[in-house]
Amino acid sequence: MKKIYIGALSLVAVLTLAACGSSNGETKSSSSADKTDKVIKVASQAPPMTDVVKVAAEVAKEDGWEVELVQVNDNVAYNDMVSSKEADASFAQHKPFMEKYNSEKGTDLVAIQPIYDAKVGFYSKDYKTVEEIPAGTKVAIPNDVSNEGRALAILEEQGLIKLKDGVGVNGTVKDVVENPKNFEWLQVDLLNLAEAYSEPNVSLVYNYPTYIAKIGLKPADALFLEQTIDQRFSIQLVAREDNKDSEKIQALKKAMTSDKVRSFLENDHSDTLVPAF
Repeated sequence: MKKIYIGALSLVAVLTLAACGSSNGETKSSSSADKTDKVIKVASQAPPMTDVVKVAAEVAKEDGWEVELVQVNDNVAYNDMVSSKEADASFAQHKPFMEKYNSEKGTDLVAIQPIYDAKVGFYSKDYKTVEEIPAGTKVAIPNDVSNEGRALAILEEQGLIKLKDGVGVNGTVKDVVENPKNFEWLQVDLLNLAEAYSEPNVSLVYNYPTYIAKIGLKPADALFLEQTIDQRFSIQLVAREDNKDSEKIQALKKAMTSDKVRSFLENDHSDTLVPAF
């Protein structure tokens, strides 16, 4: 998929170095190099992920780091940027999605730190209770394997389907062994699931808070939410194998697990997520 960039936003003012003495070319060159070494470029996609990066940038600034956000608008570009070393890290995905990307692209992205667990579940414009859901309902679920399995596991939690023993969150529609309501599956790209909500023949739609918010809904509006939190699905700070232990990534991890970020998550987004650190 073609990478589309919304733009690079510098979130932290560059540290102003006091001119102590010489202003010759050698000193300027050294200062420029030091500044570059202190820039951490982070690729992300949408709020609240981008907002978390901004708050972390304020914390990192106290330790002399500049965090630069590059905001993209699809679910591939942020991984492409980290893999190609255009960015140092990303903050936009859970571990199974990252692992799927690695498997498909032959890359070596690494999950560094879970930051929060999104409240995910199913939404319905037609029904208010699970009991009302009729036979033959069309159910919209993600078309990528990692999110498809999670959606099906939530339906199993509600007793609406039964999956093949042992598949857990790794199941696909082919692993549905009992479908008493004869659900019809509509597999949709994660970014387009919110639009499926308005389709006349779709009565049950899986989604994340970030995406369902586009049509004015939030987890409190869901017909039912995921009951068992699995931190494999926490939204993660992700880097590469070759830079995971670098000073930059460790500084970024420290900032993103700070008290200031935790307070932001708890005070501003408690209706949509739970801190994972």
